[in-house]
Amino acid sequence: MRTVLVTGTGGAGRTTVAAATALAAAREGQRTLLLTADSDGTPEALLGIGAPRSVPGRSADRLPWSVPAELAPGLWAARVVTDEWFRGELTALQDRGHGLLDLLGATPLDGEELTALPGVEAIALLRALRAAQTAPPGTGWDVLVVDMPPAPDTVAVLALPEQLRRYLRRLLPAERQAARALRPMLAQLAGVPMPAQKLYETAERWERELAAVQGVIESEATTVRLVVEPGPLADRALRTARAGLALHGCRVEAVIANRLLPTGTSDPWLAALSGQQQDALKEVYEQWAPAVPVRELPHLGRDPHGLGDPRPAEPHPGDGARRAPAGLADLAEAVGAPGARPDRPAPDPWTVEDRLAEDGVLLWRLPLPGADRDGLSLVRRGDELIVTVAPFHRVLPLPSALRRCTVSGAGLRDGWLQVRFTPDPDLWPKRV
Repeated sequence: MRTVLVTGTGGAGRTTVAAATALAAAREGQRTLLLTADSDGTPEALLGIGAPRSVPGRSADRLPWSVPAELAPGLWAARVVTDEWFRGELTALQDRGHGLLDLLGATPLDGEELTALPGVEAIALLRALRAAQTAPPGTGWDVLVVDMPPAPDTVAVLALPEQLRRYLRRLLPAERQAARALRPMLAQLAGVPMPAQKLYETAERWERELAAVQGVIESEATTVRLVVEPGPLADRALRTARAGLALHGCRVEAVIANRLLPTGTSDPWLAALSGQQQDALKEVYEQWAPAVPVRELPHLGRDPHGLGDPRPAEPHPGDGARRAPAGLADLAEAVGAPGARPDRPAPDPWTVEDRLAEDGVLLWRLPLPGADRDGLSLVRRGDELIVTVAPFHRVLPLPSALRRCTVSGAGLRDGWLQVRFTPDPDLWPKRV
C-alpha cells in the first residue's frame, strides 16, 4: 500500500496539505484513507465533518482509529483514537495476566478509570500505520495519507520501532531464551503461570509488531511530504528536519511551500512580507531542488473549509484580478497525487567504499543533508556507531567488515558523512 506521511514545521499547514494530498489521490481513482493524530478538532473543522465516532465492538478488537467518514468518492477520513486504543490494550493485557495478578493480590483497573499516558500517542499512531496495511483484500485502501505531528516529533515517532527493538534485544537476548522449553514444565509444577514465561511471550509479540511497523516505515512505498511556510525562522527548522529524516532513512518525496503571498502588489506592507517569503523560498529551492521537487501553494486569504468552497476568495487591494484558489479542491490539483512506488524494502543508503588499495581505509558514506558540523557527533561503542545530529540520535550496527576496524577519522562534505575505518591488524584476516 502507498503511504504518505505529511509533516513539517509547526503551524505550516500540515493538515491542509495532507487533506489536499488525499483528495488528489482519490481523484485518480485510488481508495484513500486520510488519517490524523490531531485531537483538537482542527481536521474535522477543515473537512467539514462531525465529531469522530467510536468503532463498535470489543475494545481489544477495535482498530486504533474512529469510524472512517466518507468525504468524496474514494476518500475517507478518520482520527487515531489514542484514549480508546490505550484502554483496550491495557484491559486486554490485564486479561492475559489475570492469573499472575490474582496471585499477587492486585486489583484490576476498570476501563472507565484509564487515561492515556504521555507518549502513548506515538505508539497508537504506529499501531495505526500497521493496522492500515493488514486490511483484508478488497476492503482496505490503496493509499494512506497520514497527518503527522511537527517534524521533530515525527522523526521521534518513526525512530521508535528500531529503538524499542534494540532495547528488547539487549534486555532479553535471544541466546538467553534457550531454556524456554522448561518454563511450561515449571509452571505446571508450581500451579501458576511463570512470570518469565509471560515476559518472553509478550516480548516476542512486541518484537513481531515492531518489526512489522518498521517494515512499513522502511518500505519504498512510504514517503514523506515536508510542509513549510517560507520565512527566515523556518529555514533552520527545515534544515534540522531534513537531517533528522535522513538520519533515519526516511525518503522525502516533495517539499510543499505553503501559504505563499501574491507578488507584484502595490501595498508596501504586503510587498515587504511577500519579498521576505520569496527570499526564503529561494533558499528552499537551493537546498532541495532538483533532487526533491518543491511545490508551491498560494495563500487562500482565509482558512479553507470543506473539500470545495464555492465562495471566491476576495482579492487583496492592489492584486488586480488575481484570485486565490477557492479551497482544498484547487489545492489538491496544485499539490498533486503521490506517484506509484513498489512496496518493498528500500535499499540501504549507507554504503561502504573500499579504498584499501589507494588509502588503506574503508569509507562508510552516510547521507546527512541538512546536517552541520556543530551539531554532529560520533561515538564508537563496540560493534555500533552512535550518530547524533542536532536533537536526533541513532545507534547503527556496523557492517561486518567495519567491526574489524578502528575509526581513523570522519568528515562532513556536501551533505555526506564519511567515516574512515582502518583495519585492525589483530582482527583483520591475514593473507597467506
